[in-house]
This record gives sequence, structure tokens and C-alpha cells, in this order.
Amino acid sequence: MTDFAQRTIELARRNVAEGGRPFAAVIVNDGEVLAESANKVAQTNDPTAHAEILAIREACMKLGTEHLVDATIYVMAHPCPMCLGSLYYCSPKQVIFLITREAYEQYYLDDRKYFEVSTFYDEFAKSWDQRRLPMRYQPQEDAVDVYRLWNERNGGQPRSTFVPSA
Repeated sequence: MTDFAQRTIELARRNVAEGGRPFAAVIVNDGEVLAESANKVAQTNDPTAHAEILAIREACMKLGTEHLVDATIYVMAHPCPMCLGSLYYCSPKQVIFLITREAYEQYYLDDRKYFEVSTFYDEFAKSWDQRRLPMRYQPQEDAVDVYRLWNERNGGQPRSTFVPSA
């Protein structure tokens, strides 16, 4: 039996040795690796190239669905807000993280102009016009029409997708 936690750690360790960041994800379905990735932000200059995002994309493409309801996802660290959102969207059976932010923050700190992991949830809970990230609402009636079209094309249902049960 494969030790998927150790596989995740080794993937992250290899990524660091190659100049990347210390994060990785392994997606397991029925005891087999469906997809895996290390964080590729440093290598690609793509701030969305987090390990979880890349592995989820690969797994969903392989399965031909946006739902990973039968999968277990191993991640190196407690997910950042972007990855956490993606994990909620793909709805896996479970997520197993191998280290907390508190345990690694003495070695690695992820802070940006408008974002620190340690304060994100307080910032996110604020109204859009009270956040540090400058945002401006510019209402457009044509934007609503796109959602009306979606609704019409999908039987008048306001939901985006059917989520299968595990």
C-alpha cells in the first residue's frame, strides 16, 4: 500500500530542491493516485499555480467532471483560502493536510500587498467596500443578462451544477 502522505512530502521536498516552494498535493481515488502536483508558482510566475489547484485540474480533466466526491486529497499544508475554495468546489470525500500554518510559519511566510494568510479570514468577512484590496462596483444590466441566459438554457434552475453523492 502506498503511503500517500509520504508521497506528498517527497513531492514537496523535490520541488524545493528544484527551486520551487514547499507545497504539494496528491489526489487519491480507489487507492490509486489520480493526480499530483507540486506548487509551480515560482517556476511559472502564475500566482494561481498552487499544488492543490494544479492537481484538482488534472484529476477533473481525467475524470471528465468537476466533482471529486470519491477522492481523498493529501496536501502538504493547511490550504490557503484560494485552495480551500477550490477544495470546497470539487467536494472530495476528505482532505488530509500534513502541517499547520502555525508549525511552518517560523520557516515560511506567505504575505502579499493585500494578503496575509494569518489575517485573511478577518479581511474576507468584511464587506467588499471595506477590504484592503481596492474594489469598485460598476453595475451593468448586460451582465445580468448573461445569468438570465444561463438560467433559461438550464431549465430555469438557478444552480450551477448537479453535485453527485459519494
